[in-house]
Amino acid sequence: MPIPSAWTRRGFMAAAASSAVKAAPTTPALFAYVGCYTSAKRYARGDGIHVFRVDERNGAWSHVQQLGGLVNPSFLVLRRDQRFLYAAHGDEGYASAFAVEPGSGRLTLLNQADTGGVNGVHLALDGSGRFLVVANYTSGSVSVLPVREDGRLGEVIQVVPLPGTPGPHRVEQASAHPHQILFAPRGRFVVVPDKGLDRVFVFGLDQKTGKLTPTAQGAGVARTMSGPRHAAFHPRLAVLWVLNEINNTVATWMWEAERGHIKAVQILSTLPSDYVGENTASEIEVAPGGQHVYCSNRGHDSVAIFGVNPGTGLLSPLAWEPSRGRIPRFIGMEPRGRFLYAANEQSDTIVSWQVDAASGRLTATGEVVKTPSPVSITFRGGA
Repeated sequence: MPIPSAWTRRGFMAAAASSAVKAAPTTPALFAYVGCYTSAKRYARGDGIHVFRVDERNGAWSHVQQLGGLVNPSFLVLRRDQRFLYAAHGDEGYASAFAVEPGSGRLTLLNQADTGGVNGVHLALDGSGRFLVVANYTSGSVSVLPVREDGRLGEVIQVVPLPGTPGPHRVEQASAHPHQILFAPRGRFVVVPDKGLDRVFVFGLDQKTGKLTPTAQGAGVARTMSGPRHAAFHPRLAVLWVLNEINNTVATWMWEAERGHIKAVQILSTLPSDYVGENTASEIEVAPGGQHVYCSNRGHDSVAIFGVNPGTGLLSPLAWEPSRGRIPRFIGMEPRGRFLYAANEQSDTIVSWQVDAASGRLTATGEVVKTPSPVSITFRGGA
């Protein structure tokens, strides 16, 4: 078939280049989902979940949606395919499922399901996205719920009470208080720091049934009255870091991936030596390359920055960056690790810093997002 005269070699090449440009894959837009405390019991001013679009060039946020009618959506997690988002609700006994609109990032409530426990403070999905595991802080248990094909939550599969003797703190350690659900890198094990029992529990997950079974070790024993709260794995080394809320420390644990066993080898303060005021440690974040660890301090109102030994995973304190707000309950990085954000619960602000990948240092961007009682952030899209 003859080529039309308009299709000269130059014209053909230009058209092909234009077609290639149009067909080239684009980076998905980056969205931030912010959970806020809402209840009088929490002294809160929040009004549900806020959705923001994030400009990846400068870190600026623009508001997309406020989803009200929710009680204390205190921790949020996205399924790996980013089509659905799930929320735990502080002081309540259920979890919520939301559909995520691909283009706009907006949320639509799908359903809510009983967790079989009280005061869900954290939740996580297994790698397949078929099971949601919830930490029930007040009732001292861990629950597993099935996730259906349409993203909705089914009836609870299992509720596991956490055994042990409470720690000596009369207020914070009256009983078991699991504070986080963390899947190990291979997805075979679930790590549960328990603030009330000074334990770090490890369970095996049956990826067919969703049932949890304690490992032979059962749990790692933390320092008395340390109060394990949140934890994070090194992206490559067999190392687990555990942030302890009550005694304001971060501990390095060796991780034995075949059996799910852990052993503590180091513990450091999250506070500078000249600070003598009150404080509770809150959140831990690891740089994507594993070269730095960040911990938030509520009271000192700062982000502690630690360097990581590339061979051993042991930590060294580098600096403390002011959180530029009161009570930074949450800190987290967007997917590329270029910006770190702090949700300052009591000053109703989200503050951002640029992250120097080489030094770990933080430089404030000057961007401050006003959001009532923010307590968690999760990101969707981006690189």
